[in-house]
Amino acid sequence: MRHQLGYICFVLFLLFNSTFEQQEEKLALLQLRSSLGLRAKEWPIKGKPCSNWSGITCKNGRVTEINISDFKRTRTGNKNPQFLVDALQNLTFLETFNASNFALPGSIPEWFGIRLVFLQVLDLRFCSITGVIPSTLGNLNSLGTLYLSNNGLSGMAPSSLSQLSSLSVLDCSHNSLVGSIPASFGSLENLTLLDMSSNLLSGAIPPVIGTLSQLKFLNLSNNSLSSLIPSQLGDLSNLVDLDLSLNSLVGVVPNDLRGLRNLRRMTIGKNSLSGTLPRDLFVRLTQLQFLAIDHNNLCGSLPDVFWSMPRLRFLDASANNFIGTLSTLGSKANFPSAVFKLSQNMFYGNLPPVIRRFSFLDLSDNYFQGKVPKHGQSNASLNRNCLQTLESQRNTSECASFYNERGLIFDNFGVPNAMKPPALKSDKKSHKNVIILAAVLGGFGFIAIVVLIICCCKRGWMNQKVTGVEPVPTSASPGASLNFSSLGEAFNYQQILQITGEFSDANLIKHGHSGDLFRGMLEGGIHVVVKRIVKKEAYLLELDLFSKVSHSRVVPLLGHCLENENEMFVVYKYMLNGDLSSSLFRNTNSVDDSLQSLDWITRLKIAIGAAECLSYLHQECHPPLVHRDVQASSILLDDKFEVRLGSLNQVCAQEGDTHQNRISRLLRLPQTSEQGASGTPNATCAYDVYCFGKVLLELVTGKLGISASSDATMNKWLDKTLHCISIYDKELVTNIVDPSLTVDEDLLEEVWAMAIVSKSCLNPKPSRRPLMRYILKALENPLKVVREEHTSSERIATTGSQGSGQIAQGRHSFSTRRHSNEIFPEPLDAERIRDE
Repeated sequence: MRHQLGYICFVLFLLFNSTFEQQEEKLALLQLRSSLGLRAKEWPIKGKPCSNWSGITCKNGRVTEINISDFKRTRTGNKNPQFLVDALQNLTFLETFNASNFALPGSIPEWFGIRLVFLQVLDLRFCSITGVIPSTLGNLNSLGTLYLSNNGLSGMAPSSLSQLSSLSVLDCSHNSLVGSIPASFGSLENLTLLDMSSNLLSGAIPPVIGTLSQLKFLNLSNNSLSSLIPSQLGDLSNLVDLDLSLNSLVGVVPNDLRGLRNLRRMTIGKNSLSGTLPRDLFVRLTQLQFLAIDHNNLCGSLPDVFWSMPRLRFLDASANNFIGTLSTLGSKANFPSAVFKLSQNMFYGNLPPVIRRFSFLDLSDNYFQGKVPKHGQSNASLNRNCLQTLESQRNTSECASFYNERGLIFDNFGVPNAMKPPALKSDKKSHKNVIILAAVLGGFGFIAIVVLIICCCKRGWMNQKVTGVEPVPTSASPGASLNFSSLGEAFNYQQILQITGEFSDANLIKHGHSGDLFRGMLEGGIHVVVKRIVKKEAYLLELDLFSKVSHSRVVPLLGHCLENENEMFVVYKYMLNGDLSSSLFRNTNSVDDSLQSLDWITRLKIAIGAAECLSYLHQECHPPLVHRDVQASSILLDDKFEVRLGSLNQVCAQEGDTHQNRISRLLRLPQTSEQGASGTPNATCAYDVYCFGKVLLELVTGKLGISASSDATMNKWLDKTLHCISIYDKELVTNIVDPSLTVDEDLLEEVWAMAIVSKSCLNPKPSRRPLMRYILKALENPLKVVREEHTSSERIATTGSQGSGQIAQGRHSFSTRRHSNEIFPEPLDAERIRDE
């Protein structure tokens, strides 16, 4: 009896003690809720943490995991957010703490490495953390995953982290760490991922990194690492992804890398690498899927081994000095889902016969000549070559000079002894039609001009009479009223030379419309882009734009330099993720064996960001500003894939009177052309909308080069693709969706909605395209575009600045039932002008 009574007392003691500890842990969690300003609906005071609290996981009644990723603070908590997590010290069994995407301004407490002895996963990505990485983290013997990326951490990476024998993932990327990579990291035998990219690290890559036999992902890009690539990296037989871009590494790629027989992904882009590519470097890399050697000074011919690598799905060898023909591409090349980028080299001769065997092939900015195979035009970018019957090619002198210098025969665009390229066939056929049309419409054109002049004069007179405002003189110099002190720092020429490494070829990013773009770094370690402008007028116009435009979605201007009349410079903040055209298929944070592209959430975020900026230019600036160069390469992306719109050298005020389109419609004048009289893009908001529609289609389909091309081949592809977009049939859009996207049913509806918005923007009639503010609203609420609310709608209407438009035109285009009116307001009756 005594034994039974003692046993009962012991059980009661355990139950009481367990209940007491659970109450202590609940109290600690409530203290954490209070210090972080979490909302009560996630952690209700009357609930049980282990039963119905969001982000809480328990084992045997004790809290082992806390996940507050993407939690929202209360209004009070948002006023003064801090890294206040002292209550975690009372959760002695905690194994996982995930606060990613939750702002924790402040430094990581030293006690993290002392009190949280059972911690296995620490995820503090995108938390706005500052200060240094505490050396005490090296005491967490059980820690297997450590994410500290995308913060403001400074100082040196502590060598004490090498004591974490269980560590498999170490990600300290996108911070401001300095110094060298600790050689002691070579003792992390279980490490599979090491990402120290986008910091301020310097010195050499420790050769001991080559001893990490389990390493699959190594990213040291965008630092200031120097010296040769250590040959010991060739011993990393399990490496999946190698990224050494954006450093100061020198010398040719070492032959020792041929030992990376299980390599899946390699990036050696944007360094100072020079010389030829070793022939036997990739022979044994039979598992290679991703290879980027872009933006170097590599020369010679491209190794033939690339065409026989069975798993290769992405190759970027652009912006080098490769030369030769691609005739050896041969019959073995068959990459139905691969993207190959070979632009900005010196390839010549006829096009390879197997273009159709690629998902997309970028051969632009080379010297290919001859005819283009009919089957090879829809999936290839061929701009700036010497090809016959294609638009946007190099001129005769440029092509002839290239071929003559090398003792090669130039076909002169298929017309021997001609002095200039032949006109396109379509131009010849339409020549007579143009003359006839000009004669017929000449009278109407004259009448239209007279009417417009009268309207403009009357409107200008009325404005002066009512407002008393004098018109702005059109001859005023754009720099006459510029306040340079408000346009960032005034650099001198010597500073510009130092920033850009004296304009070294290794720092050249590209040749832009108005000047060359160079990568550089300020003394404080801030990465910048320097644009060298030759024409003073273009320089002043660009600065004049920044003096009038202020928006978070515009690429930040950091300074300028005007010491002489011959060369002027503008300094911008460097965008870590480049532009949309180079980032769509480059997800460097993935250790998956297959090629990863940007996920749908990120693509939608990019679309919304670009729409915000264009909406600002079109609707909030007075007069409205037109970008005129909206394409994927103009949409710059920072370290968090936030949009910063660039390529601003063509921005100008919208031209013409707002009544012009209405008059032209009344006179039955077609408005399908996007070019002005000079052959340059029309300065109208509708032109921006059309170009933005192609960007949206690029995000949906994953087809590179859509927004950068307007040739006949691309127009045919657009017509074919738009037939797969219908407001009546969601499943139809699956025929064009990027196959690399993974989307569930809800996300598919968002993809469908974006496709519908894209089709609206691509309406051939400018007057029927939606305003950017409605496009923005639609992208912010995509499900309202395609889901019925109170009616069984059969179409979605939009209102454009030029008149009315429809996103989908079909059997019931004049139905009286309307859909999602708050997203796409109905056009006014006065604007419903039929222009068929």
